[in-house]
Amino acid sequence: MRIFVALDLPDDLTAALSRVQDRLIVGRPVDEDDFHLTLAFVPKVSIPQLDDLALDLEMLVPPPVALRVTGLDTFGAAHPRSLHAVVAPDPALLALQAKVATLVRRAGIDLPHRKFVPHVTLARFPSTIAPEDHARLGRFLSAHGGFTHPPVPAAGLTLYQSTLRDDGPVYDALQSHALG
Repeated sequence: MRIFVALDLPDDLTAALSRVQDRLIVGRPVDEDDFHLTLAFVPKVSIPQLDDLALDLEMLVPPPVALRVTGLDTFGAAHPRSLHAVVAPDPALLALQAKVATLVRRAGIDLPHRKFVPHVTLARFPSTIAPEDHARLGRFLSAHGGFTHPPVPAAGLTLYQSTLRDDGPVYDALQSHALG
C-alpha cells in the first residue's frame, strides 16, 4: 500500500492556486481537491506498520503551521516532471515534517533521508514534453512564476492512501487531525 502524511490547505490558498493553475495549458493538472503539502511519502507499507503509524499520529499534537507560497517552479530542469507552488520552509513546518518522519521510521517504515522541499504539486508532465509545450511552460513560468500568497494556517494533518491509476493517483483520507 502507498501512503503519505500531508498538510491540508485552507480554502483561500486552494482557490488562489487553482486560479493560477487555470492559466496553465500544458501537462495534467492536479485536481484542486487533491492539493496538499506532503510531509512524508511511503511507497510501500504493511498493514501492521500502517496501524503503528496511525496510532502515533493520533497521539501527535501538531502545532499550528503557516503556509506561505513564495513562487512557482518545476522539478526536473531540462525535462520537467511537475509544476509546483514553492512553500517557504517555516521553522514550525520543518519541525513538524521532522517529527512526522521520526514517527514513520518508528513504525518500522523505511523512509529515505532526503532533503524536505515544501511544495504543492499543481500539474504533472509526461516523461517527454513536446518542444512547443516546453516553450509554453517557460512562458507560463515567466508570467506567473513570481506568484506569492501570504501566510495562512494549514487546515489539518491527514494520513492518505494513494492508489495509482492510468489517469493519475487517487487519494483517500485514512485519518485526519486538527493542528494547534
